[in-house]
Parts: sequence; structure tokens; C-alpha cells
Amino acid sequence: MVKQLIITADDFGAATEVNEAVERAHREGILTAASLMVSAPAAADAVARAKTMPKLRVGLHLVLVDGRPTIRKCKLTHLVDENGDFRTNMARSGAAMFFTPTGRAQLAVEITAQFKAFAETGLPLDHVNAHKHFHLHPTIASMIVSIGKHFGLNGARAPLEPISVLKKIEPDTQRTGAMLLTPFAKMLQTKFRKGGLTVPDQVFGLHWSGAMTKDRLKGIVENLPDGLSEIYMHPATGPYPGSAKGYRYPEELTALTDAQTIEKIKSSGVTCGGFADFAAAQ
Repeated sequence: MVKQLIITADDFGAATEVNEAVERAHREGILTAASLMVSAPAAADAVARAKTMPKLRVGLHLVLVDGRPTIRKCKLTHLVDENGDFRTNMARSGAAMFFTPTGRAQLAVEITAQFKAFAETGLPLDHVNAHKHFHLHPTIASMIVSIGKHFGLNGARAPLEPISVLKKIEPDTQRTGAMLLTPFAKMLQTKFRKGGLTVPDQVFGLHWSGAMTKDRLKGIVENLPDGLSEIYMHPATGPYPGSAKGYRYPEELTALTDAQTIEKIKSSGVTCGGFADFAAAQ
């Protein structure tokens, strides 16, 4: 089998520090895709930059927890806190989305609004995923398929990370809570593929989230499995309002522009691109 690779930056639009890193990582490095938060503070800046980079594949990074809704005038009473922002408690929000008709109705309205906001940017929709992998929630996953088809959705992420590859790079790697999500990620992969979406065979970025150093990134490239893989990262030029504590943002930017990794990809025969580039093949 051939080896195909999508290298994605999440949180595009969260801040200018993120947007600057995405642009540098694409122009100077190996970044092929970015996931846009349509209602984030620097979303307009991200869109403007993306329009100057036609080869950067941009998708929708759905925000349904720990962020700002697109729907502001109409209260999403079952999904937001007293300030009108999405709750940080995923269990509480997830229960409302699953068990209550009002919660599901409000969820559908918000997901539709975010797809619509992306469409209004004029950028081609390459893929979708969700902040903090909330699309593992079955209700959200089903709505992504049903609503996304009206907006030309063709690709999506299922966070299925093979620990065997990580152990080749760092043998003492232990199974974590993220890896315990494997059964749910496999079901999500199946659901999305049945919905006609292009989905990577494996995804890297869960275990080393916010800490994808150049050695780790190069190690994944050197041990890349056959099929379609996605590596997602969080590059930024530095911390920003709302950034995750402990994330090594500048190091991830350095990894994406590392000369050795760039050369390794060039010499390995790995084909790089976005979801749209591999849709027909899968």
C-alpha cells in the first residue's frame, strides 16, 4: 500500500499567534491542512491568511464545549453557561445533547450555524473535526454526517491512534485515557465512512497533544503505517488568551518547519495533502 499523510493544525482562528504559526508552518514547512474555529476571536484573520494560501486545505473545527457559540442572539439554554458560552463540563453538555429533545434541537441549530459560517468564508470545506474530540459523542457524530452533506462535507477525523507506532519512537509509552477511546473511535470511523466521508486509517496527536516535538514528529514520519494517516498539532508562536496550560506551542511550530523532517518526507515517497486530495483514492 501507499503511504498518504495529512498534517493538520487545529484551533486555526483562536488567536493571531496561532494564525501566524499556521502560515509559517505551511509556507516554510510541512503543514497541509488547518481546522478553523469559525467564531473564535481571530477567525477573520485566519480566513484572510488562508485565502493567500490556496494549497492549504481548511476544514471546520466544531466548537461545542469550552468556547463561544456562533448562535448568540438565541440562547442555547441546554448547552451554555450563565455567560452564554459553552460549558466546560463535557459530561453535562453531552447528557443534554443525548437525552433531551431541546438539547438535541439546540445542538442541530448550532452545528448548522457553524457549517454555514464556514461556507460564508468562501473557502472550500476540506474536512470537519471537533474541539476536544467531542465528535466522539454519537449525537454530534450523526449530526455531522446529516448536516454536513448539505454543505459538501467529504472528510472527517476519527481519533484512532496506534500505540504500537508510538512505542517504536518512545518504548516506555504507556496506554493513556485517550487510548482507551479506541473502541469509540473505531465506531466513529465506521459511522463516518458509511456516511460517505473520507476518514484516515490512523491519527496521531492524542498522546502527545501539545507536545509534538520535532523528534516525535520525525519519528512518526519514519514509522508511518501504510494507508491514510493524519497528524494533528497545535502550533503557535507563543501562549495566547485561552491557550492550554503546558502546551509547547513554539516547539510544535519548530517541528513543522524542521529541515530534517521536511527532507525525510521528501525522500520517503509519502504523499502529503488534505482530505480532499485523498477522497477519490479512499
